[in-house]
Amino acid sequence: LLGFSLAGAAEPRRYSVVEETEGSSFVTNLAKDLGLEQREFSRRGVRVVSRGNKLHLQLNQETGDLLLNEKLDREDLCGHTEPCALHFQVLLESPFEFFQAELQVIDINDHSPVFLDKEMLVKVSESSPPGTTFPLKNAEDLDVGQNNIENYIISPNSYFRVLTRKRSDGRKYPELVLDKALDREAETELRLTLTALDGGSPPRSGTAQVYIEVLDVNDNAPEFEQPFYRVQISEDSPIGFLVVKVSATDVDTGVNGEISYSLFQASDEISKTFKVDSLTGEIELKKQLDFEKLQSYEVNIEARDAGTFSGKCTVLIQVMDVNDHAPEVTMSAFTSPIPENAPETVVALFSVSDLDSGENGKINCFIQEDLPFLLKSSVGNFYTLLTEKPLDRESRAEYNVTITVTDLGTPSLTTHLNMTVLVSDVNDNVPAFSQTSYTLFVRENNSPALHIGSVSATDRDSGTNAQVTYSLLPPQDPHLSLTSLVSINADNGHLFALRSLDYEALQGFEFRVGASDRGSPALSSEALVRVLVLDANDNSPFVLYPLQNGSAPCTELVPRAAEPGYLVTKVVAVDGDSGQNAWLSYQLLKATEPGLFGVWAHNGEVRTARLLSERDAAKHRLVVLVRDHGEPPRSATATLHVLLVDGFSQPFLPLPEATPSQAQTESLTVYLVVALASVSSLFLLSVLLFVAVRLCRRSRAASVGRCLVPQGPFPGYLVDVSGTRTPSQSYQYEVCLAGDSGTSEFKFLKPILPNIQGQCPEPEMEDNSNFRNDFGFSIQLK
Repeated sequence: LLGFSLAGAAEPRRYSVVEETEGSSFVTNLAKDLGLEQREFSRRGVRVVSRGNKLHLQLNQETGDLLLNEKLDREDLCGHTEPCALHFQVLLESPFEFFQAELQVIDINDHSPVFLDKEMLVKVSESSPPGTTFPLKNAEDLDVGQNNIENYIISPNSYFRVLTRKRSDGRKYPELVLDKALDREAETELRLTLTALDGGSPPRSGTAQVYIEVLDVNDNAPEFEQPFYRVQISEDSPIGFLVVKVSATDVDTGVNGEISYSLFQASDEISKTFKVDSLTGEIELKKQLDFEKLQSYEVNIEARDAGTFSGKCTVLIQVMDVNDHAPEVTMSAFTSPIPENAPETVVALFSVSDLDSGENGKINCFIQEDLPFLLKSSVGNFYTLLTEKPLDRESRAEYNVTITVTDLGTPSLTTHLNMTVLVSDVNDNVPAFSQTSYTLFVRENNSPALHIGSVSATDRDSGTNAQVTYSLLPPQDPHLSLTSLVSINADNGHLFALRSLDYEALQGFEFRVGASDRGSPALSSEALVRVLVLDANDNSPFVLYPLQNGSAPCTELVPRAAEPGYLVTKVVAVDGDSGQNAWLSYQLLKATEPGLFGVWAHNGEVRTARLLSERDAAKHRLVVLVRDHGEPPRSATATLHVLLVDGFSQPFLPLPEATPSQAQTESLTVYLVVALASVSSLFLLSVLLFVAVRLCRRSRAASVGRCLVPQGPFPGYLVDVSGTRTPSQSYQYEVCLAGDSGTSEFKFLKPILPNIQGQCPEPEMEDNSNFRNDFGFSIQLK
């Protein structure tokens, strides 16, 4: 007979099966009991587990039928325990659920009563009055309930009848009652058959032979001081421990008054556990007690005199529990690894138990306080380990969780269960560059495919989520052909210049680099890269004035009356480089008469070094060396022709009286003025033509001009330029002709220095800017 019952939400599901039912027999359909469709039942991975017992059930995943694994014998499983219940759990996944259940094995009458002793001897004094009782040894029946022994009967006779008595533990035993006084002379012994009947249907029975020996009169039986003893003993008492001492007395004297003690109707368990001293009545332990197996013993002690009389008492021994069992932890389900950022997640399901009782069996369960997990108590002694909050793998990739289970005994016993919970990675971190922007320097005229620098980004994720790939992002400047300038290694972020760079055409450029991981979806970030081209000294100085084009040399006129430091002329040169490579210095390389003229190193001005005399030659040839400050330095030379002129240094001489030669002198003055104006015009035209050519060439390069104030020993008003590369200073020369003077001479005045209106603004980038400067001349006729 199979059955099913469902209690409240906290009660287990109960099923029942009759013992000796064949294996693979149907118990129930769990899919119907759980209210699940077959497809849902299969998806949720329903399984049956049993804690501490052999699993006697099997689950058909296709049909949901719960079947017996094998034939069940209730007596083997539970002994005399009633009801006989086998506990198990039903676990479901996605989501996780479980239910308590039990299978009750119903007893059938498959065992007959059995007497341990097939023959019993009862000695009865002939003087025993009617109504005297004689306890007999009981029969044993492995069945329980109504299938156990119901009553005893004895074969018909004239003297005795049998009564069925019941002990405190529920077991029944026979007691022989004398109905009629015995007469030993008429009948010395009796042979009776004692039958034990159970309450099964049909009933089963067992028999034993009772031999009654009629004794001569001994009219006093031993009597115990008390018929019932109650004793408590700790389960950890040692072997040989004195449990109790019983005592009986007999008013008879002599041999009839001598008493011996013995166990009466002792079962195998009692005989193995206790012994009694036949002379003193002391009851001692023969083996160790175990509260978890048996909590109490009922021991019957018989006191017999030397004759035929005996008395009995009952000793109830109650075993006291001690905390000798540590709590047990049984893991039912465990999940690892757990994805990071997931909400409350079930990590483990486990149950705890303690074989002790009372306070010794009460349990506390907890984990470390510094972990993002919590324990939640479930039905019965089941606990669920949950995540308290979403986990972050980058902060911590694994957790060592120790489940501590402690009972409330004294001293308390503790069990630890260690488990390692791993956290799996989710792509939740973007690659991070080591810098938000990078500045790289490349010297011009580099070789193609030159490694100019690297960018680096890291990703806090792991695995493929942390593998970073680099790429060039489209430039914001549509005129910048980035792919022809640089390339990047996608694996390591190395940057390479694809072609040789020219500082004079391109001083710098910037672009963005992207870093993307290989997660799904992929995350990316970007950084700014600035590439600054460093100037190399690859341009020699170029002399603008005087012109060195092979045409007729330009002659500078110097009056012999000029004082030391008189400005003869100025050598003007430029350099296509920038910075220190464009800083120019001047020195006099050759001279017709050394010591007469000097060149200022910083501005190229040629001046007289001393007073001129009549002995000095009229014509002089000067070679000026123009050198930059690059490594290695580059240079150029300029050749000057100087003519010493008499009477040309006094601008305001008194006019003499008209002489015959005055007309010739005025004509010479006019010629000189015309020649000087022509030379100046040709010079200005050459300068303008050269500047125009340079500007047209510079317009192709996308460069931003800036001014650099030179450092070091150079004067503050000298500025480096990348356009004409001339000092930012205008020079004016006045040529004065005194019409009413007698000498009508040219007056070469000192150059007029312009006022510097302000300082150059601080440059925003470390590149070289181009500044235009002009060189002006004015001629005034007075």
